Order: sequence, then structure tokens, then C-alpha cells
Amino acid sequence: MTPRSVLLGTGSYLPSRTVTNAELTESIDTTDAWIRERSGIQERRIAADGECTSDLAIQAARRSLEGTPVDPSALDLIVVATATPDQTFPATATKVQAALGAIGCIAFDVQAVCTGFIYALATADAFIRAGQVRTALVVGAETFSRILDWEDRSTCVLFGDGAGAVVLKAGEGRGDASDRGILSTHLHADGRQHDLLYVDGGPSSTQTTGFVRMQGKEVFRHAVVNMAQVVDEALRANGVTVDDLDWLVPHQANQRILEGTARKIGLPTEKVISTVARHANTSAASVPLALDEAMRDGRIRPGQLVLLEGMGGGFTWGAALVRI
Repeated sequence: MTPRSVLLGTGSYLPSRTVTNAELTESIDTTDAWIRERSGIQERRIAADGECTSDLAIQAARRSLEGTPVDPSALDLIVVATATPDQTFPATATKVQAALGAIGCIAFDVQAVCTGFIYALATADAFIRAGQVRTALVVGAETFSRILDWEDRSTCVLFGDGAGAVVLKAGEGRGDASDRGILSTHLHADGRQHDLLYVDGGPSSTQTTGFVRMQGKEVFRHAVVNMAQVVDEALRANGVTVDDLDWLVPHQANQRILEGTARKIGLPTEKVISTVARHANTSAASVPLALDEAMRDGRIRPGQLVLLEGMGGGFTWGAALVRI
């Protein structure tokens, strides 16, 4: 029998403060129509003063564990995907570990920006497949509002804060696409594209946090191509077609990117989970946030075939095919 990482639970958390497009027009030169037309975003959540990435991650983690047979103290591994950690070190995952009471388990962060959750999920899956752990918590959490230049309308209107999490446990399967659990993961990066999407700060280079800088048109072009290609790669690796997919849960960067990717792979848009209008781009949190929402409202059901994918600065991109 083939080891599988079976998804036992999902959870998410959004800060209480909602910032609408209309509110942004009071402080920057933009309009609600301009933001909606270019991104599909209507509002976003912003963390409160003193509310850190770890606070969001802990709430999402607790919600993901509710209703599962996994006690926090029994967790073997915690991986937190974030580009906005509380501190340079220690890892935000260790704060989550302490808050949950999962003392002694492996805990570390992964940084792949908007692809971070996919990278973290692939990492946890590899640990489980190798037999090194049996239970894992994977979290994507961001306070991207802390690294935005609020005078740059090309970026500050696009991002928000939030966290999402999943609980995995080792299971067994026959080794084909009918198995429940993570069927395969596919990760890529291309550091040559650094200057298209980056933060202009860092402890080693400038000793500052810095702000997000982006060449939006170029990022859009690469995103549609790369995400379509990695979707095809995941399907071919498992001997299935796009018609076999029940749902696509993509990184929630931009509604136009979501629609462009769906068209390129030939997937009906009604099979694409979209939360970008209400959440904006929450970077590593966007995929687990969207997944949790669709699981809880009943759209995604046990037995369905779901493809998770994303792309972020670096560039990094990746996908995971999962039988729920």
C-alpha cells in the first residue's frame, strides 16, 4: 500500500476590520471602479494594531483541528508558510506550536510568498510519505498590510491579511488517482524574474522591512502561463484530465488571472473557487482560506478531486492534486 497524506480538517481566520475600496479612495488616488475592473477586488481584511501573523495563524490552526481526532499535543509537524513573519527569528511556527501545546514536534517556516502554502503542503506531504511523521499541521498566514506602500495605488489596493490551515494524517492507498489524500505535488521556481515582484527591503540588504514592488502586467502574463502549465503537469502525472476535476482552488491574486487560467486549461469558471473579491490577495493564506470556505459551505465534498495551485514572487509556482 502507498502512504498518503489524508486531509482531516481545514480552518481559517480573517481579521475583524474590513477595508472597502470606497474607504481607500479617501486616502489614495483611485476609484472603486478602477480597482474592480483590474482585479475584481471589492474589499479586504486588515490586521489590527498589535495583531501579528502568529495570532492569525494560531486562530486558523485551532479551527482546523476542531472536529478532527487529532489532539494538538499529538502533532508531529507544524509548517507555517509566510512572507511576513512576526520576527526575523524565531520561526512563526514555533509560536503556533507553543500556543497549541504541541511541544516537542517539528516546527518551522517556509517562505515562497504566494506559493508558500503549496510549498509547505508539499513539504509536509514528503515527511508523511517518508514515514517520518504521521500527523501534520500546515498553515498559510500573512499580514501583508505591514509591507505595503499605502501611497502606491498599483499595489496597496491588491492585498489583505488572513490565515488558513489544514490538518494531515498518514493513510494508505492503492497508489492511483482514486486514493483519498494528496496524490502529487509539483513545485517550480525561476529566480531570473526577481525584479517583477519583490520587496525592496530585508535584514541583510537594507536592514528595513521594505515595501512590495510589482510590475503588474508582466506578473499577469507569467501567472496565467505558469499556472496553466503546472495544472497540466499535475493532471498528466496522475493520468486524469481537466474533465475529471471537480474544483480548482487557485491562489487568489486577481479575478482576471483566475479566469484567464481557467480558459487556458479549458475548465468551466463555475468550477473555480474564488474569494478574491472579499479577501483580496492574502499571499500564502489565500489557497487555504478559499479551500476552507468551500469545504465549510459544502461545495467541496468528500471524494471530489481538487487541484490547488499558486504563483508568487521569486518567481515560485506549484500545484497539489488532492482527493478530498
